[in-house]
Amino acid sequence: MLRSTKSEQVDSLRDRFARMSSAVFLDFKGMNVEEVSKLRGVFRAKGVEYRVVKNTLVRQALADQAWAPALEDVLKGMTGVAWSYDDPSAAAKVVRDFARENEKLKIKAGLIEGQVLDARGVQDQLANMLSKDEARARLLALFITPAQQLLALLQTPAQNVLGVLEAQQRELEKS
Repeated sequence: MLRSTKSEQVDSLRDRFARMSSAVFLDFKGMNVEEVSKLRGVFRAKGVEYRVVKNTLVRQALADQAWAPALEDVLKGMTGVAWSYDDPSAAAKVVRDFARENEKLKIKAGLIEGQVLDARGVQDQLANMLSKDEARARLLALFITPAQQLLALLQTPAQNVLGVLEAQQRELEKS
């Protein structure tokens, strides 16, 4: 590979790691082309970028990061990287769900906000994080609930008065 090509690839990887909200390092050893294509399609549908990378180029791209030495053991053998840009948990959720169907796919490590997670951390923490939409929905529910309760309390006396008036009307109709 030409030095200029390597330099471009290192710069491209460095840019992806700079823009990401999270990344998941994968070992896809033993997967056939059909399985890898299906995984790529799921990643694409969820807005996750996936690339098979050369470990040496990743090391060069991350050389200036303080957490790079923690990835030294991860960057061995076949390595694929899935970058999430908007939703930090998107890649981890795709991998978790896909790995249920295909046991050949293995998580090597994860990366979020400069923190390196082992495979267990990716499955337990990163994959179980709320997406932005889920977090927004829960926050909205927190804001709406007190207003709904207040409205219910304000309507209760009016309903009670209406009930009393209807009972009074029934009494008058009987007599």
